[in-house]
Amino acid sequence: MAQCKRHPKVETNLCCGKCGDPICPKCLIETPVGARCPSCARMSRLPVFQVSGKYFLRAIGAGVGSAVIIGLAWAIIRNVVFFGFFGFLVGAAVGYGIGEVISLAANRKRSSGLSIIAGISVVISYVVSIFVPWGRPFFLTDIIALIIGIVVAVMRAR
Repeated sequence: MAQCKRHPKVETNLCCGKCGDPICPKCLIETPVGARCPSCARMSRLPVFQVSGKYFLRAIGAGVGSAVIIGLAWAIIRNVVFFGFFGFLVGAAVGYGIGEVISLAANRKRSSGLSIIAGISVVISYVVSIFVPWGRPFFLTDIIALIIGIVVAVMRAR
């Protein structure tokens, strides 16, 4: 029996599968490839969830740019078509489009920060659609369409 490298008073027969150091059950970390000591099992986040400042800046630029363009299109659609149920579909399409643009700008990375950027971009898009000169005034059903758009954008960027 060997002594645990981190807890010298604990005897153990377990060894790290990578470095071979003796480890006790308290130190043992089960990984997909076997038992490891804490230093060998340092689990890092997947690269898709490691978002740098550069990607956040790109996402903000893409989010605001697409929000303005999609907001102008949303204003035109709101004037041409009576909304009803169709308005909810437009809200979902706006959210999907903005979420997809942000996802592409961030190289398909995922984070809660990107989700927040996507949600705010949908709100900016809606505000643009109201305040352009040809924009239709606010209706209560627009809130539901806006919420649907935010949810879709957040889920797309998450």
